[in-house]
Amino acid sequence: MSRVPARLRALTHSRTLHRAATATTTAVLVLTAPAAAHADPGGPVTLAANSLPDVISNLQTWLMGLLAAVATLFLVLGGVYWATAGGDPAQVERAKGALKNALVGYGLAVLAPILLEIVQSIVGG
Repeated sequence: MSRVPARLRALTHSRTLHRAATATTTAVLVLTAPAAAHADPGGPVTLAANSLPDVISNLQTWLMGLLAAVATLFLVLGGVYWATAGGDPAQVERAKGALKNALVGYGLAVLAPILLEIVQSIVGG
């Protein structure tokens, strides 16, 4: 009959205590977090919905910003890859791929208004 070494037993005991402490802490935090209060507005509730052109305009703004941000990220990554390539052909190809992705992202950001105009004309707004 083999015995478990004391060091292994202590490590297992420590892990068990750590898991129990983590579970207990999580439960306490969840149960003590304040919840949102829902009050009765007292009158009729009116939803403020935007018109379709407003929604498409907002979508266009967000889409262009998101695409430009992602394209800028790829542009920076491509530059970093190229600068740190040090003559490694695989790293240079990785940099070229990132730069191509950046160009595609900028192209989509420029074309976003046109694409959304097409969607708007199809939907009929």
